[in-house]
Amino acid sequence: MNTITTKDGVQIFFKDWGPRNGQPIVFHHGWPLSADDWDTQMMFFAVNGFRVIAHDRRGHGRSSQVATGHDMDHYAADVAAVVEHLDLKNAIHIGHSTGGGEATRYVAQHGQKQGRVAKLVLISAVPPLMLKTAATPGGLPIEVLDGLRKELAASRAQFYLDFASGPFYGFNRPGAKVSQGVIQNWWRQGMMGGANAHYLGIKAFSETDFTEDLKAITVPTLVLHGDDDQIVPIANAALLSVKLLKNGALKVYEKFPHGMCTTHADVINADLLAFVKTGSVDAAKKAA
Repeated sequence: MNTITTKDGVQIFFKDWGPRNGQPIVFHHGWPLSADDWDTQMMFFAVNGFRVIAHDRRGHGRSSQVATGHDMDHYAADVAAVVEHLDLKNAIHIGHSTGGGEATRYVAQHGQKQGRVAKLVLISAVPPLMLKTAATPGGLPIEVLDGLRKELAASRAQFYLDFASGPFYGFNRPGAKVSQGVIQNWWRQGMMGGANAHYLGIKAFSETDFTEDLKAITVPTLVLHGDDDQIVPIANAALLSVKLLKNGALKVYEKFPHGMCTTHADVINADLLAFVKTGSVDAAKKAA
């Protein structure tokens, strides 16, 4: 198994596929999943000549189930450790949901300063801030997040089954084509990780303010979001993030759910490939 050990002694698992001389793409997974959530994208981009890397966040998947460090600063530092171990340069970072927050902080505080990042993609991502505050009145009330914590602590297995069966993929919408395989794979990934890490991770993804990170990012950044995202509503996320980015473009997908990388992989993969190959925000704006 490919692993690295961080400065604070945490083992981080990662996948590293595709040609070693290909441009690297680093994938950042959502909560409470693992690198496996990117398998469709990793296969697609490896076949297209890219080197593809995805890691399991600390406390998730095959990485160490540690008691501490379940916050965005540690998450980003863990990514930096993997990137530096592999000596990745000119890399494209793609983050989904919580992974979008992780990728944002990594690029702003590590990768961009080190000259290792070429582009960034945020998909259904949590920035700039999910929590409802005076500055973000459209955010989620703390009571909603407390409810997630309560359900997780009471019966994580059932909570994860319900989450995947319902709003994550939009399977609760009338006429939705429900995939039991997708539901079971989501549940499998979630149950591989540590309950404590997932519990603490809710605070990390919902209460971290990425405003200054977004402002600091200068590399071309593509923001993708479905307008029927029931987990990270677009109005308080992508629509605000793109305004803070110096070199950003937004593409909105009508009726696409939070988990659109899985439910609409063919569409998302094609758009990602076009952006990755050109790196042009202007082209992305025209496509939108």
